[in-house]
Amino acid sequence: MEKVLEGRVAVVTGASGGLGAHFARLLARAGASVALTARRVDMVETLAGEIAAEGHRAMALRLDVADAAAIGPAFDEVETVLGPISILINNAGVGGEGLALDLTPEVWDQTFAVNVRGVFFAAQAAARRMIASGVAAEEAGRIVNIASIASHTVLPGLSAYNASKAAVAMLTRSLAREWSRRGIAVNALCPGYIETDINAGWFQTEGGQKQLKGFPRRRLMEAGDLDAALLMLSGPAARAIAGSIITVDDGQSLPGGG
Repeated sequence: MEKVLEGRVAVVTGASGGLGAHFARLLARAGASVALTARRVDMVETLAGEIAAEGHRAMALRLDVADAAAIGPAFDEVETVLGPISILINNAGVGGEGLALDLTPEVWDQTFAVNVRGVFFAAQAAARRMIASGVAAEEAGRIVNIASIASHTVLPGLSAYNASKAAVAMLTRSLAREWSRRGIAVNALCPGYIETDINAGWFQTEGGQKQLKGFPRRRLMEAGDLDAALLMLSGPAARAIAGSIITVDDGQSLPGGG
C-alpha cells in the first residue's frame, strides 16, 4: 500500500473492534502512527500490539468520549508518545436501539452523549492541538466523523440513533465552516450496513433476509469498501474537501427497495 499518510499521527476513537479496528489497521498501513482508544484499554492493547508487530507505530489508551474532561489529557498523551495529531477518526458510537414509545431518557441521553457530544468534544480537542502544533497551518489537519446512512435515511426502530447521526452530519458542516480557513478539513463518512458480529445474527433471520432483499444489490457491504473514501478524507486528497457528507452504502439508501 502506498504510504500516503507517512509522518502523520492519527487517533481512532472506538477502535476496539468493527470499523474502528479496521480503520486503525488501514491508517497504519498507509504510513500513519496510530493511537487506538476505547473505553476498555485491554480491547485495544492487543490490536496495537498486532499493528506494531507489522512494523508500524501504534499505542493504546483508555478513553470514554462521553467523558469530555478525559479527552484532552488523552490527546496530550498521544502527542507526547507519537507526536502532533494530524488526523482524528471520530468513530466511537453506540446504537441507541429501541422503538420511540419504549425509549427511556437514559438510552436517549447515552446515545447523544457518545454519538454527538463525544464527537464534538473530540473534534474540538483535536482541532485545538492541530492549531497549536502548526499542523493546521500546513493545511494538514483532518477530522473524519463517522456518521451513517441514518443521517439522511430512516432506519426503523432507531429514533435516537437516526437523530444522533443527523446531528453529526450538520455538526460536520458547522465545524468545517469554522475551521476550513485554519487548515483543518472536517468531513463525514456515512457507511451503509456492514456485516459485523453485532448484526450477523439478525441478517440470518426472516426479518433480516427481508431487509437484505430491499437493498438494490441484496447484500451487505464489507469494511474494505470504505477504505478509499476514508484514506481520501484522511490524507492529502482532502485538500479541497470540506464539509462533505460522503455516503458509501452500496446503494442501500436509494429509494424504491430491491
